[in-house]
Amino acid sequence: MKAALLQLTSGDDPHANIEMVRNMMRQAAGQGAGFILTPEVTNCVSTSRAHQAAVLMDQDNDPSLDALRAEAAELGVWLLIGSLALKTQDADGRFANRSFLIGPDGAICAWYDKIHMFDVQVTETETYCESAGYRPGDRAVLADAGFAKIGMTVCYDIRFPHLHRALAQAGAQILTVPAAFSPVTGVAHWEPLLRARAIETGCYVLAPAQTGLHPSSTGGLRRTHGHSMVISPWGEVLADAGTDPGVTVVDLAMGDVAQARARVPALTHDRRFVPPDA
Repeated sequence: MKAALLQLTSGDDPHANIEMVRNMMRQAAGQGAGFILTPEVTNCVSTSRAHQAAVLMDQDNDPSLDALRAEAAELGVWLLIGSLALKTQDADGRFANRSFLIGPDGAICAWYDKIHMFDVQVTETETYCESAGYRPGDRAVLADAGFAKIGMTVCYDIRFPHLHRALAQAGAQILTVPAAFSPVTGVAHWEPLLRARAIETGCYVLAPAQTGLHPSSTGGLRRTHGHSMVISPWGEVLADAGTDPGVTVVDLAMGDVAQARARVPALTHDRRFVPPDA
């Protein structure tokens, strides 16, 4: 199976973003990709909650989701929409950060709401409070794509190894980590975290990312780290997309998952232990 990671610089105009993604999907399919992955918040990168409230839609009426489902069906490919920012029915008005697995017929095969919210102070001037605008999910999702079982995660989830271990022990062979990573944390932590999750689980880790300075019609500008990556089940970096937008295609040899786990069967070696505060 050939997988293609789309590295984007999405702005705050969902219509413009989706046309960009559709063009890149066609490019990826033209290179033989049967599985295409986009980054977190593919449809809208914005620091303005008011702007998001004005342009975002709920899942049943979202034109971005409809367009990408139609494109996947037209191309006959599997599509991992890293995530879409979507309105919800929550009384507090918070959005969902929702990842979708789309089949080659355009059907929604699975969806996952990001569990862990990026509420951090990276530096004195760079602070994020994702939970102010997005409500967290509460369920792990394993999806069967036929060619592989896929454990779905999003961005900050990468810092929580128990989630990825649970997915692998449930049968995941590929872990998806679409992201819009901070440049500061990206330089220090992005690659080591991705490699660690692959090594711990014996999974392929596919991590399509947002990159660069994101155009904005309102609110502050946001910059992201880029460096979309594919990590092998043995922990090797098979691809690093750097910082330019584009398409990165990699061959996945699914037999390597079983081989890595046979060499180091750590997923079967869990032992109960007494916690330190007991």
